[in-house]
Amino acid sequence: MSEIEQIVEDFIRPHLPSSYELVDVEWSKLGADMVLSILVDKEPEGVTIDETAELSEIISPLLDTIKPDPFPKEGYLLEVASPGAERPLKKAKDFEKAIGQNIFVKTYQKINDAKEFMGDLIKYDAETLVIDASIKNGKTKQIEIPISAIAKAQTMVKF
Repeated sequence: MSEIEQIVEDFIRPHLPSSYELVDVEWSKLGADMVLSILVDKEPEGVTIDETAELSEIISPLLDTIKPDPFPKEGYLLEVASPGAERPLKKAKDFEKAIGQNIFVKTYQKINDAKEFMGDLIKYDAETLVIDASIKNGKTKQIEIPISAIAKAQTMVKF
């Protein structure tokens, strides 16, 4: 997590209405612009487009009060959105909730000659996760992945 992402997450979390969950904060480049994406959700029905617009109206002026200002002087674009069906998995509670679901994992280095895995999350603990990964010919194999090796993880919709 970048410094800006951590600052924004720590600052925004206590200001969100209690019915919403702060899922993730992402700071990324899109063309020539920097984008601050704040992903929110609400149980059990999810968040609507109208709610993301309302939250944007709450969050935008709050971001202007962060001292010292962590954002570049050129500015940035703010996006408040739902994490969608394929939500990021970053925190322990995200992985715990995803047990039994189909997930995608990309690692920094190869594990069993691959850097990308898709399959059902079988087990998670603070140091490793185990997925029943799809391999060739429609077969699966249980792969153990150290948490420290994960570059990206998210739930995946299975078709």
